[in-house]
Amino acid sequence: MDDGPIHMIDCQNGDHQKGRENGHAPDPAVQRIYAVRLHPHRSLSERNFWVLLCVFSAISFATTIPFVVMGAWPVAGFMGLDVAIFYFAFRANFRAARAYEDVNVTPIELSLAKVSPKGARAEWHFNPSWVYLHKETHEEYGVQKIALFSRGRSVEVGHFLGPDEKALLVHDLSLALAEARRGPRFSD
Repeated sequence: MDDGPIHMIDCQNGDHQKGRENGHAPDPAVQRIYAVRLHPHRSLSERNFWVLLCVFSAISFATTIPFVVMGAWPVAGFMGLDVAIFYFAFRANFRAARAYEDVNVTPIELSLAKVSPKGARAEWHFNPSWVYLHKETHEEYGVQKIALFSRGRSVEVGHFLGPDEKALLVHDLSLALAEARRGPRFSD
């Protein structure tokens, strides 16, 4: 079962653990404070899509039969066209769901990577000490937009998330940025 559009990444793995494996103390400056992968939420699974398509096709076929019997056979082509449009619309929706965003915070860097459905990757890197997390909130609908601002640059984060997920992201990212601004911890 899908657990939603925000997937936390284990912050105890990666560069922090590599230092321990080599027998050296890990570098606190590269230790991940916060790592998350955001992706568009899709409530319809691939299997359920095929069930829905079969039901839609059966209903379309059943409603076409009386028209064909009455001699209005061109209706069958339009009903088939409806099924084809239905299929291609959902395929486009599933293709768009391949997009995701990765947000990583270390004591010295906040990185954002946006990956399009086609696999094109765009990356932004910010100093956590200079980045400002901006949110636009609508009184009735909640958080509408999240953006990172730093030195005249801005980039929107999680535009495909719902208001509740955006509020959770703002909260968690604010805590991570506060931790990063304290700097690396060289001792426990």
